[in-house]
Amino acid sequence: MIHPAFATSLLSQSARVQTGLLQTDAPIDFAALFPSVELRILASIVVLAAIVVSWRLGARLHDRAAEGVSSAVWHLSVTLFRLVGVVLGGTFLVSVWASSGDIATLSEQYDIGSQMLVRIGLSVVFLLGAYVVTTVLGRLIKEIAGTRPEISDHQREIIYRLAQVSTYLVAVAFVLGVWNADLGGLLVGAGFLGIVVGMAARQTLGALIAGFVLMFSRPFEIGDWVEVGDHEGIVTDITVVNTRIQTFDGEYVMIPNDVVSSESLVNRSRKGRLRLKIEVGVDYETDLDHAASVAQETVEELDEVLSVPQPQVVAKRFDDSAVVLEVRPWIDRPSARRKWKAQTAVIGAVREAFADEDISIPFPQRALSGREQSGPVPLTDGQSQKTPQSTGSKNGSSGGSN
Repeated sequence: MIHPAFATSLLSQSARVQTGLLQTDAPIDFAALFPSVELRILASIVVLAAIVVSWRLGARLHDRAAEGVSSAVWHLSVTLFRLVGVVLGGTFLVSVWASSGDIATLSEQYDIGSQMLVRIGLSVVFLLGAYVVTTVLGRLIKEIAGTRPEISDHQREIIYRLAQVSTYLVAVAFVLGVWNADLGGLLVGAGFLGIVVGMAARQTLGALIAGFVLMFSRPFEIGDWVEVGDHEGIVTDITVVNTRIQTFDGEYVMIPNDVVSSESLVNRSRKGRLRLKIEVGVDYETDLDHAASVAQETVEELDEVLSVPQPQVVAKRFDDSAVVLEVRPWIDRPSARRKWKAQTAVIGAVREAFADEDISIPFPQRALSGREQSGPVPLTDGQSQKTPQSTGSKNGSSGGSN
Protein backbone atom coordinates (compact mmCIF):
# COMPACT_ATOMS: atom_id res chain seq x y z
CA MET A 1 0.00 0.00 0.00
CA ILE A 2 1.27 3.52 -0.82
CA HIS A 3 2.21 5.65 2.15
CA PRO A 4 0.11 8.86 2.30
CA ALA A 5 3.19 11.08 2.41
CA PHE A 6 4.64 9.37 -0.65
CA ALA A 7 1.34 9.72 -2.51
CA THR A 8 1.10 13.45 -1.63
CA SER A 9 4.67 14.06 -2.79
CA LEU A 10 4.05 12.18 -6.00
CA LEU A 11 0.88 14.16 -6.69
CA SER A 12 2.55 17.50 -6.00
CA GLN A 13 5.48 16.73 -8.28
CA SER A 14 3.14 15.53 -11.02
CA ALA A 15 0.97 18.62 -10.62
CA ARG A 16 4.02 20.86 -10.97
CA VAL A 17 5.08 19.01 -14.08
CA GLN A 18 1.64 19.30 -15.62
CA THR A 19 1.30 22.98 -14.62
CA GLY A 20 4.62 23.68 -16.24
CA LEU A 21 3.51 21.79 -19.32
CA LEU A 22 0.36 23.87 -19.52
CA GLN A 23 1.98 27.19 -18.85
CA THR A 24 5.52 27.09 -20.26
CA ASP A 25 6.48 27.14 -23.87
CA ALA A 26 7.17 23.70 -25.35
CA PRO A 27 10.12 23.11 -27.71
CA ILE A 28 7.57 22.56 -30.48
CA ASP A 29 4.88 25.14 -30.98
CA PHE A 30 1.88 22.81 -31.25
CA ALA A 31 -0.53 25.75 -31.22
CA ALA A 32 1.01 27.02 -34.46
CA LEU A 33 1.12 23.56 -36.04
CA PHE A 34 -2.50 22.76 -35.17
CA PRO A 35 -4.34 26.08 -34.92
CA SER A 36 -7.86 24.69 -35.50
CA VAL A 37 -9.90 22.09 -33.68
CA GLU A 38 -10.28 20.06 -36.88
CA LEU A 39 -6.52 19.72 -37.27
CA ARG A 40 -6.12 18.70 -33.64
CA ILE A 41 -8.84 16.05 -34.00
CA LEU A 42 -7.23 14.74 -37.20
CA ALA A 43 -3.81 14.61 -35.52
CA SER A 44 -5.31 12.79 -32.54
CA ILE A 45 -6.92 10.19 -34.80
CA VAL A 46 -3.62 9.62 -36.64
CA VAL A 47 -1.70 9.25 -33.37
CA LEU A 48 -4.28 6.86 -31.91
CA ALA A 49 -4.09 4.75 -35.09
CA ALA A 50 -0.29 4.71 -34.79
CA ILE A 51 -0.57 3.56 -31.16
CA VAL A 52 -2.92 0.73 -32.16
CA VAL A 53 -0.63 -0.34 -35.03
CA SER A 54 2.46 -0.34 -32.80
CA TRP A 55 0.59 -2.32 -30.14
CA ARG A 56 -0.49 -4.99 -32.62
CA LEU A 57 2.95 -5.07 -34.18
CA GLY A 58 4.40 -5.73 -30.74
CA ALA A 59 1.92 -8.57 -30.25
CA ARG A 60 3.17 -10.17 -33.48
CA LEU A 61 6.79 -9.64 -32.50
CA HIS A 62 6.11 -11.51 -29.26
CA ASP A 63 5.34 -14.64 -31.28
CA ARG A 64 8.63 -14.48 -33.17
CA ALA A 65 11.98 -15.64 -31.88
CA ALA A 66 15.12 -13.53 -32.33
CA GLU A 67 18.37 -15.34 -33.05
CA GLY A 68 21.04 -14.87 -30.43
CA VAL A 69 18.65 -13.29 -27.93
CA SER A 70 17.01 -15.12 -25.05
CA SER A 71 13.23 -15.30 -25.10
CA ALA A 72 12.90 -13.40 -21.80
CA VAL A 73 15.02 -10.47 -23.05
CA TRP A 74 13.17 -10.47 -26.36
CA HIS A 75 9.72 -10.36 -24.76
CA LEU A 76 10.84 -7.65 -22.34
CA SER A 77 12.24 -5.54 -25.19
CA VAL A 78 9.06 -5.88 -27.23
CA THR A 79 6.98 -4.93 -24.19
CA LEU A 80 9.12 -1.83 -23.59
CA PHE A 81 8.69 -0.93 -27.26
CA ARG A 82 4.92 -1.10 -26.88
CA LEU A 83 5.04 0.97 -23.69
CA VAL A 84 7.25 3.62 -25.28
CA GLY A 85 4.83 3.89 -28.20
CA VAL A 86 1.89 4.37 -25.87
CA VAL A 87 3.73 6.94 -23.69
CA LEU A 88 4.95 8.95 -26.68
CA GLY A 89 1.53 8.92 -28.26
CA GLY A 90 -0.15 9.96 -25.03
CA THR A 91 2.40 12.75 -24.47
CA PHE A 92 1.81 14.03 -27.98
CA LEU A 93 -1.94 14.11 -27.48
CA VAL A 94 -1.65 15.91 -24.15
CA SER A 95 0.79 18.45 -25.64
CA VAL A 96 -1.41 19.18 -28.64
CA TRP A 97 -4.54 19.79 -26.61
CA ALA A 98 -2.72 21.54 -23.75
CA SER A 99 -1.11 24.05 -26.11
CA SER A 100 -4.51 25.13 -27.36
CA GLY A 101 -5.81 25.78 -23.87
CA ASP A 102 -8.69 23.31 -24.26
CA ILE A 103 -7.62 21.24 -21.26
CA ALA A 104 -7.43 24.32 -19.05
CA THR A 105 -10.84 25.45 -20.28
CA LEU A 106 -12.42 22.07 -19.53
CA SER A 107 -10.71 22.00 -16.15
CA GLU A 108 -12.17 25.37 -15.22
CA GLN A 109 -15.58 24.60 -16.70
CA TYR A 110 -16.04 21.32 -14.80
CA ASP A 111 -14.03 22.39 -11.74
CA ILE A 112 -11.35 19.77 -12.30
CA GLY A 113 -8.09 20.75 -10.69
CA SER A 114 -4.63 19.78 -11.82
CA GLN A 115 -4.32 17.25 -9.01
CA MET A 116 -7.50 15.54 -10.19
CA LEU A 117 -6.08 15.22 -13.68
CA VAL A 118 -2.84 13.87 -12.24
CA ARG A 119 -4.73 11.31 -10.17
CA ILE A 120 -6.66 10.16 -13.23
CA GLY A 121 -3.46 9.93 -15.25
CA LEU A 122 -1.62 7.97 -12.56
CA SER A 123 -4.56 5.61 -12.13
CA VAL A 124 -4.59 4.90 -15.86
CA VAL A 125 -0.82 4.38 -15.83
CA PHE A 126 -0.97 1.93 -12.91
CA LEU A 127 -3.81 -0.09 -14.44
CA LEU A 128 -2.18 -0.13 -17.86
CA GLY A 129 1.10 -1.14 -16.25
CA ALA A 130 -0.64 -3.98 -14.43
CA TYR A 131 -2.04 -5.22 -17.73
CA VAL A 132 1.38 -5.09 -19.38
CA VAL A 133 3.07 -6.78 -16.43
CA THR A 134 0.52 -9.62 -16.43
CA THR A 135 1.07 -10.08 -20.17
CA VAL A 136 4.83 -10.28 -19.73
CA LEU A 137 4.48 -12.62 -16.75
CA GLY A 138 2.17 -14.90 -18.73
CA ARG A 139 4.71 -15.22 -21.54
CA LEU A 140 7.64 -15.70 -19.16
CA ILE A 141 5.76 -18.38 -17.21
CA LYS A 142 4.90 -20.11 -20.47
CA GLU A 143 8.53 -20.04 -21.61
CA ILE A 144 9.83 -21.34 -18.28
CA ALA A 145 7.18 -24.06 -18.07
CA GLY A 146 8.03 -25.14 -21.63
CA THR A 147 11.62 -25.86 -20.62
CA ARG A 148 10.64 -27.81 -17.50
CA PRO A 149 8.69 -31.01 -18.18
CA GLU A 150 7.81 -31.41 -14.50
CA ILE A 151 5.57 -28.32 -14.73
CA SER A 152 2.27 -29.34 -16.32
CA ASP A 153 -0.14 -27.09 -18.19
CA HIS A 154 -2.44 -27.24 -15.20
CA GLN A 155 0.26 -25.98 -12.83
CA ARG A 156 1.29 -23.29 -15.30
CA GLU A 157 -2.28 -22.02 -15.45
CA ILE A 158 -2.47 -21.85 -11.64
CA ILE A 159 0.82 -19.93 -11.40
CA TYR A 160 -0.30 -17.46 -14.06
CA ARG A 161 -3.69 -16.85 -12.45
CA LEU A 162 -2.13 -16.26 -9.04
CA ALA A 163 0.43 -13.86 -10.54
CA GLN A 164 -2.32 -12.05 -12.44
CA VAL A 165 -4.51 -11.60 -9.38
CA SER A 166 -1.56 -10.45 -7.26
CA THR A 167 -0.47 -7.89 -9.85
CA TYR A 168 -3.92 -6.37 -10.18
CA LEU A 169 -4.30 -6.24 -6.38
CA VAL A 170 -1.03 -4.30 -6.13
CA ALA A 171 -2.17 -1.95 -8.91
CA VAL A 172 -5.51 -1.35 -7.19
CA ALA A 173 -3.68 -0.67 -3.93
CA PHE A 174 -1.54 1.96 -5.66
CA VAL A 175 -4.62 3.56 -7.22
CA LEU A 176 -6.36 3.71 -3.85
CA GLY A 177 -3.25 5.29 -2.35
CA VAL A 178 -3.17 7.92 -5.10
CA TRP A 179 -6.78 8.87 -4.37
CA ASN A 180 -6.11 8.96 -0.59
CA ALA A 181 -8.90 6.45 0.01
CA ASP A 182 -9.85 5.56 3.58
CA LEU A 183 -8.69 1.96 3.52
CA GLY A 184 -10.08 1.23 6.97
CA GLY A 185 -13.57 2.26 5.93
CA LEU A 186 -13.18 0.38 2.66
CA LEU A 187 -12.18 -2.79 4.50
CA VAL A 188 -15.14 -2.52 6.88
CA GLY A 189 -17.50 -1.88 3.98
CA ALA A 190 -15.95 -4.76 2.05
CA GLY A 191 -16.51 -6.99 5.06
CA PHE A 192 -20.21 -6.20 5.23
CA LEU A 193 -20.50 -6.44 1.46
CA GLY A 194 -18.77 -9.81 1.56
CA ILE A 195 -21.30 -11.09 4.09
CA VAL A 196 -24.22 -9.89 1.96
CA VAL A 197 -22.75 -11.27 -1.25
CA GLY A 198 -21.86 -14.53 0.47
CA MET A 199 -25.43 -15.02 1.64
CA ALA A 200 -26.84 -14.13 -1.78
CA ALA A 201 -24.41 -16.18 -3.84
CA ARG A 202 -23.62 -19.21 -1.72
CA GLN A 203 -23.61 -21.59 -4.67
CA THR A 204 -21.32 -19.39 -6.78
CA LEU A 205 -18.87 -18.89 -3.92
CA GLY A 206 -18.97 -22.62 -3.20
CA ALA A 207 -18.09 -23.33 -6.83
CA LEU A 208 -15.31 -20.72 -6.64
CA ILE A 209 -13.77 -22.24 -3.51
CA ALA A 210 -14.15 -25.74 -4.95
CA GLY A 211 -12.38 -24.53 -8.10
CA PHE A 212 -9.30 -23.48 -6.13
CA VAL A 213 -9.38 -26.79 -4.24
CA LEU A 214 -9.49 -28.71 -7.52
CA MET A 215 -6.64 -26.66 -8.96
CA PHE A 216 -4.37 -27.44 -6.03
CA SER A 217 -5.45 -31.05 -5.35
CA ARG A 218 -5.28 -31.91 -9.08
CA PRO A 219 -7.59 -34.95 -9.26
CA PHE A 220 -7.52 -34.52 -13.04
CA GLU A 221 -5.91 -32.33 -15.68
CA ILE A 222 -6.83 -31.01 -19.11
CA GLY A 223 -6.98 -33.91 -21.55
CA ASP A 224 -7.83 -36.58 -18.97
CA TRP A 225 -10.63 -39.07 -19.51
CA VAL A 226 -12.90 -38.72 -16.50
CA GLU A 227 -16.34 -39.76 -15.31
CA VAL A 228 -18.15 -37.33 -13.04
CA GLY A 229 -21.52 -38.59 -11.89
CA ASP A 230 -23.52 -39.34 -15.04
CA HIS A 231 -21.10 -37.51 -17.36
CA GLU A 232 -18.10 -39.10 -19.04
CA GLY A 233 -15.63 -37.54 -21.47
CA ILE A 234 -12.41 -35.59 -21.94
CA VAL A 235 -11.62 -32.55 -19.80
CA THR A 236 -11.20 -29.53 -22.08
CA ASP A 237 -10.98 -26.66 -19.60
CA ILE A 238 -10.74 -26.04 -15.85
CA THR A 239 -11.70 -22.64 -14.45
CA VAL A 240 -12.24 -21.40 -10.92
CA VAL A 241 -16.00 -21.75 -11.38
CA ASN A 242 -16.65 -24.80 -13.56
CA THR A 243 -15.10 -27.73 -15.39
CA ARG A 244 -15.83 -28.36 -19.06
CA ILE A 245 -16.00 -31.87 -20.49
CA GLN A 246 -16.43 -33.02 -24.07
CA THR A 247 -18.39 -36.25 -24.16
CA PHE A 248 -17.80 -39.00 -26.70
CA ASP A 249 -21.04 -37.98 -28.42
CA GLY A 250 -19.50 -34.59 -29.25
CA GLU A 251 -21.39 -32.69 -26.55
CA TYR A 252 -19.80 -30.09 -24.28
CA VAL A 253 -20.86 -30.36 -20.65
CA MET A 254 -20.18 -27.57 -18.15
CA ILE A 255 -20.17 -28.88 -14.57
CA PRO A 256 -19.92 -26.51 -11.56
CA ASN A 257 -16.85 -27.22 -9.47
CA ASP A 258 -18.88 -27.73 -6.30
CA VAL A 259 -20.74 -30.54 -8.10
CA VAL A 260 -17.42 -32.02 -9.26
CA SER A 261 -16.06 -32.03 -5.71
CA SER A 262 -19.23 -33.59 -4.27
CA GLU A 263 -19.78 -36.28 -6.93
CA SER A 264 -17.85 -39.52 -7.29
CA LEU A 265 -15.02 -39.00 -9.78
CA VAL A 266 -13.25 -41.64 -11.87
CA ASN A 267 -10.05 -40.70 -13.71
CA ARG A 268 -9.25 -43.30 -16.35
CA SER A 269 -6.11 -41.53 -17.58
CA ARG A 270 -4.24 -40.93 -14.33
CA LYS A 271 -2.23 -44.20 -14.32
CA GLY A 272 -1.58 -44.17 -18.06
CA ARG A 273 -3.22 -47.56 -18.62
CA LEU A 274 -6.67 -49.10 -18.35
CA ARG A 275 -7.96 -52.66 -17.92
CA LEU A 276 -10.84 -53.81 -20.07
CA LYS A 277 -13.41 -56.40 -19.02
CA ILE A 278 -14.90 -58.48 -21.84
CA GLU A 279 -17.25 -61.39 -21.12
CA VAL A 280 -17.65 -64.52 -23.23
CA GLY A 281 -19.78 -67.59 -22.48
CA VAL A 282 -18.85 -71.23 -23.14
CA ASP A 283 -20.94 -74.38 -23.04
CA TYR A 284 -21.29 -76.23 -19.73
CA GLU A 285 -19.61 -79.29 -21.27
CA THR A 286 -16.51 -77.27 -22.29
CA ASP A 287 -13.17 -77.72 -20.53
CA LEU A 288 -12.85 -74.35 -18.78
CA ASP A 289 -9.05 -74.51 -18.42
CA HIS A 290 -8.64 -75.19 -22.13
CA ALA A 291 -11.05 -72.40 -23.10
CA ALA A 292 -9.33 -69.92 -20.78
CA SER A 293 -5.86 -70.78 -22.11
CA VAL A 294 -7.05 -70.44 -25.73
CA ALA A 295 -8.55 -67.03 -25.01
CA GLN A 296 -5.47 -65.82 -23.12
CA GLU A 297 -3.01 -66.94 -25.80
CA THR A 298 -5.14 -65.30 -28.46
CA VAL A 299 -5.36 -61.98 -26.65
CA GLU A 300 -1.62 -61.91 -25.90
CA GLU A 301 -0.89 -61.92 -29.65
CA LEU A 302 -2.91 -58.78 -30.34
CA ASP A 303 -1.11 -55.49 -30.96
CA GLU A 304 -3.94 -53.45 -29.47
CA VAL A 305 -3.32 -54.68 -25.90
CA LEU A 306 -0.32 -54.60 -23.57
CA SER A 307 1.80 -57.65 -22.93
CA VAL A 308 2.73 -56.26 -19.50
CA PRO A 309 0.63 -56.47 -17.40
CA GLN A 310 -0.30 -59.83 -18.81
CA PRO A 311 -3.91 -60.37 -19.91
CA GLN A 312 -5.98 -62.61 -17.66
CA VAL A 313 -8.99 -64.87 -18.21
CA VAL A 314 -11.09 -65.85 -15.19
CA ALA A 315 -14.34 -67.74 -14.71
CA LYS A 316 -16.85 -65.18 -13.54
CA ARG A 317 -20.25 -66.78 -13.01
CA PHE A 318 -22.80 -69.44 -14.00
CA ASP A 319 -25.24 -68.10 -16.54
CA ASP A 320 -28.54 -69.64 -17.73
CA SER A 321 -27.01 -71.28 -20.77
CA ALA A 322 -23.24 -70.90 -20.32
CA VAL A 323 -20.32 -70.50 -17.97
CA VAL A 324 -19.16 -66.88 -18.33
CA LEU A 325 -15.45 -66.19 -18.73
CA GLU A 326 -14.07 -62.67 -18.33
CA VAL A 327 -11.14 -61.58 -20.49
CA ARG A 328 -9.08 -58.82 -18.87
CA PRO A 329 -6.55 -57.16 -21.21
CA TRP A 330 -4.77 -53.83 -20.60
CA ILE A 331 -4.33 -50.83 -22.90
CA ASP A 332 -1.99 -47.85 -22.57
CA ARG A 333 -2.77 -44.14 -23.08
CA PRO A 334 -6.47 -44.70 -22.40
CA SER A 335 -8.95 -43.05 -24.71
CA ALA A 336 -12.39 -43.99 -25.97
CA ARG A 337 -11.05 -44.75 -29.43
CA ARG A 338 -8.29 -47.05 -28.14
CA LYS A 339 -10.72 -48.76 -25.78
CA TRP A 340 -13.29 -49.62 -28.45
CA LYS A 341 -10.60 -50.58 -30.93
CA ALA A 342 -9.00 -53.00 -28.45
CA GLN A 343 -12.37 -54.40 -27.36
CA THR A 344 -13.41 -55.05 -30.97
CA ALA A 345 -10.10 -56.77 -31.69
CA VAL A 346 -10.40 -58.98 -28.59
CA ILE A 347 -13.97 -60.06 -29.36
CA GLY A 348 -13.15 -60.91 -32.96
CA ALA A 349 -9.96 -62.81 -32.13
CA VAL A 350 -11.53 -64.85 -29.30
CA ARG A 351 -14.52 -65.76 -31.47
CA GLU A 352 -12.27 -67.04 -34.29
CA ALA A 353 -10.02 -68.91 -31.85
CA PHE A 354 -12.99 -70.65 -30.21
CA ALA A 355 -14.34 -71.61 -33.63
CA ASP A 356 -10.98 -73.16 -34.58
CA GLU A 357 -10.90 -75.15 -31.31
CA ASP A 358 -14.56 -76.26 -31.61
CA ILE A 359 -15.44 -74.35 -28.43
CA SER A 360 -19.05 -73.38 -28.69
CA ILE A 361 -20.40 -70.03 -27.52
CA PRO A 362 -24.01 -70.96 -26.71
CA PHE A 363 -26.94 -68.68 -27.21
CA PRO A 364 -29.76 -68.53 -24.62
CA GLN A 365 -31.74 -71.81 -24.58
CA ARG A 366 -34.94 -73.02 -22.93
CA ALA A 367 -35.64 -76.73 -22.36
CA LEU A 368 -39.28 -77.94 -22.18
CA SER A 369 -40.07 -81.12 -20.20
CA GLY A 370 -43.31 -82.94 -19.38
CA ARG A 371 -44.52 -84.94 -16.37
CA GLU A 372 -47.16 -87.60 -15.81
CA GLN A 373 -50.53 -86.25 -14.76
CA SER A 374 -52.39 -87.30 -11.65
CA GLY A 375 -55.50 -86.21 -9.87
CA PRO A 376 -58.84 -85.22 -11.44
CA VAL A 377 -59.57 -85.67 -15.10
CA PRO A 378 -58.60 -82.49 -17.03
CA LEU A 379 -61.43 -80.30 -18.22
CA THR A 380 -60.24 -80.71 -21.77
CA ASP A 381 -61.06 -84.46 -21.78
CA GLY A 382 -63.59 -85.44 -24.38
CA GLN A 383 -65.99 -87.11 -21.89
CA SER A 384 -66.11 -83.98 -19.72
CA GLN A 385 -67.20 -81.74 -22.58
CA LYS A 386 -70.83 -82.90 -22.46
CA THR A 387 -73.18 -80.04 -22.04
CA PRO A 388 -75.36 -79.74 -18.94
CA GLN A 389 -78.44 -79.74 -21.11
CA SER A 390 -77.72 -83.16 -22.53
CA THR A 391 -76.94 -84.54 -19.10
CA GLY A 392 -80.10 -83.05 -17.68
CA SER A 393 -82.28 -84.40 -20.48
CA LYS A 394 -81.00 -87.89 -19.90
CA ASN A 395 -81.63 -87.62 -16.19
CA GLY A 396 -85.09 -86.25 -16.86
CA SER A 397 -86.02 -89.04 -19.27
CA SER A 398 -84.86 -91.69 -16.93
CA GLY A 399 -86.82 -90.14 -14.10
CA GLY A 400 -89.95 -90.04 -16.23
CA SER A 401 -89.76 -93.75 -17.06
CA ASN A 402 -89.68 -94.58 -13.43
